[in-house]
Amino acid sequence: MDDPMSLLFGLDGFRVIEVVRVGNRVVQVLIETVENSWACPDCGARSSRVKDRPKVQVKDLPASGQQVLLWWRKRRLVCPAVECCRASFTETTTVIAPRARLTTRLRNELAAAIAGSNRAVAEVAAAFGVAWHTAHTALVTAAAAWLPAPPPTRVLGIDETRARRVRWLLEPAGWRRSDPWLTSFVDADTTGPGVLLGLAPGRSGSCVQTWLAQQSLAFRAGIELVVIDPSAPYACGIRTALPHARIAVDHWHLVRLANEMVTQIRQRVARERHGRRGVKADPIWAHRHMLLTAGDRLSVRQLARLRQILAHDDPTNEIGAAWGCKELLRQLLAETDPQRIRHRLWRFYDACARAEMDETTRLATTIETWWPAIAVALTEQVTNARTEGFNRIIKQVKRVGCGFRNMDNYQRRIMAHIAVTRPRGQAA
Repeated sequence: MDDPMSLLFGLDGFRVIEVVRVGNRVVQVLIETVENSWACPDCGARSSRVKDRPKVQVKDLPASGQQVLLWWRKRRLVCPAVECCRASFTETTTVIAPRARLTTRLRNELAAAIAGSNRAVAEVAAAFGVAWHTAHTALVTAAAAWLPAPPPTRVLGIDETRARRVRWLLEPAGWRRSDPWLTSFVDADTTGPGVLLGLAPGRSGSCVQTWLAQQSLAFRAGIELVVIDPSAPYACGIRTALPHARIAVDHWHLVRLANEMVTQIRQRVARERHGRRGVKADPIWAHRHMLLTAGDRLSVRQLARLRQILAHDDPTNEIGAAWGCKELLRQLLAETDPQRIRHRLWRFYDACARAEMDETTRLATTIETWWPAIAVALTEQVTNARTEGFNRIIKQVKRVGCGFRNMDNYQRRIMAHIAVTRPRGQAA
C-alpha cells in the first residue's frame, strides 16, 4: 500500500481504488484488500480464484471533515480442495469484523467518545450517524477489553455512593422503599497508583462478600488491610470474607462525627438559653464555622476571638468543653507513635468524661467501639482518601448521565470512563 491515497486513508491492509464526490462534503470511497490469496476457514487451503466481487457498504469515520460513504469490494473465493464441504468463502480482516457494517476504528471511536467525556449514547450516535444500539454495543464490546481482572493489592479501600434517589415501589405485599447504593472497591496502597478495582450494587456485608468471592484466591490472600468508614455491615462482611485481613477505619469520618457533636451541643445550648435556634445576632452562631475549623489552623487573633465568644455566649462552658473534646480527638488521630497514641487517647477519654454530656459520651463510646480498627489506621498510616476520590468521579458520571435506571449500564459507564481517562499506572 504505497500509493498516497491509500496511505492518507489509513485503513491497514486495504488500498483505495476510487474516490468520487457524491454530494456537499460527501465522498464515496471504493476499497479492496491488498492480499490476493486467502485460506479457507474449514480446510485451510489457500485460494486466489475469485468467484465474485460484491460491493459491501461499511460505515467509517469522517475524513478531512467530509462524510465518507465507504464501499468494500469484497472477494468471494472458490475453495481449491475437492474434499472440502465449503465450496466458496469470503475474505476476512481484523479491520472490518466478519458480517460487520462498521470499521473497527469507528467502533473504537464510538466507545472512546462515550466513555471518555461521559457523553450520552444517543448524542454520540447522532454525531457519528449510527443507531443508538450500534453505539451502545460498541461501548459494551470495548469495555470488556478495557476492564481486565483486578490487580492484586495489599490495601483495599471500600466505600459507598448512592446510585439513585429514594423511591417507593408498590408490590403485592405493599409499598417497599428502594434506596439503591453502589459499593466501590479501590486499591488504597499509597506505594502505587490508585485503581478502581470494581463495583457492587448495595452497601451491605453480603455485597462485600459476593464481590470478594468473585475474585481469585490469590487476590483475596494478598489483602492485608481493608480501609472502611465506621460501618458495621462492611466490617462484618470483611471479617467473613477475609478473616486474615486487618480492618482500619478512616480518620476523616471520625473528625466529622466530632464536628457533628459540637454542632449538636451548640444547637442544644441555643435552644435552652433562648428558646429558639441560633440567629445572626448570637456571636456563637455567627462564628459557628470557626468552631469546626481545626484549632491548629486558627491564627492567634482567631483563637483570642473564639475564647472571647465562648466566655460571652457559653456561660455553662458546654460548647467550650465540646470544642476541647473535638480538638483532643483531632490530635489523637494525627499521632502515629504507639506511646503517644495511648497518652492522647487517655486525655480524650478523660475530657469526654469530665464534660458529662450525652453527646460527648456518645462520641467516646463510638471511638471505644472502633478503637482496634482506628489504632490500625494510625499505626499503618492508611486512609480511604483514594476511595473518596473515585467516589467523586462516580458522582460526576451519574450527574452527566442524569441517572441510570440499569445498574449494569451504570457500573459499565463508571468503569469504562475511569479506564479511558485514568489508565492503570496513573494515580487517581
